Amino acid sequence: MKLSFNTWVYSSFPVWVPSYPLSETIERIAAVGYDGIEIGAAAPHAYPDYLDTARRREIKQMLQTNGIALSSMLPAPGGGPGFNVSSPMVEERIAAIDQYKKVIQLCAELGGKTVIYVAGWQIYGTTRGEAWEWSREALRTLAPVARDVGITLVIEPTSADSNLVDDCDDALQMMREVDEPNVKLMFDTYHVLYRNEVASDYVYRFGKDLHHVHFADSNRLPPGEGKGDFLSVVQALHDIKYDGYIAMEIGYDRRDSNPDAIARRAYKNVKEFLGAIERNGRSS
Repeated sequence: MKLSFNTWVYSSFPVWVPSYPLSETIERIAAVGYDGIEIGAAAPHAYPDYLDTARRREIKQMLQTNGIALSSMLPAPGGGPGFNVSSPMVEERIAAIDQYKKVIQLCAELGGKTVIYVAGWQIYGTTRGEAWEWSREALRTLAPVARDVGITLVIEPTSADSNLVDDCDDALQMMREVDEPNVKLMFDTYHVLYRNEVASDYVYRFGKDLHHVHFADSNRLPPGEGKGDFLSVVQALHDIKYDGYIAMEIGYDRRDSNPDAIARRAYKNVKEFLGAIERNGRSS
């Protein structure tokens, strides 16, 4: 298992937290010791429309120079253009699919292999069935585009932030209906805690289709500093022989964040969980 850190807390999306240029962010996350970085596709870091060919080469070189991999990328849904793949507005659905295509291409150019798919949200006046069908068809459209450049799309249940793919069963259903080899699953422990569910259950149920993981404790705290049972999650990941990234998506929901301190604490805590499992084989 490899550790990655999400850039939201170093940027100005979705909350105006202390903000740093992407070059500075890469250096700081690499210095903590992370294997990878998960880059949010939003300004001021990596909004695709703002990055010409030269700038993309610069970012890739920054990653290589700092010895850190691009573990994954994710779009910035909501606000402004919207980018809701489940919108009743056909114009917004088209724009959202186009935005995903841009993120997929950017991720591939920077050496990444994973793009997160947020299924959108049901709008008042739209049935759940309609919203589900629009999202599913968007993902079916995107899957071959991603496959052609070596990208896996991972469906994330986002119960705290959206209302369509809400839980484990929704994610499994969406993946099975799309039925593409490069469409897999991920989950964020924060959303599992929001639902008062058990995060390790998601690991076992997703099994071989689990391709990416977000770690965040309650209130977007570093893992181990809230109410989450992360030792059990790490044990479950060990049991299914998960060898992907664990990306920390934390600290970005409030202005009083100290990104470097949060990154260090998360790294230390998760390394301790991993060490305990490696030493004992099973958690106590």
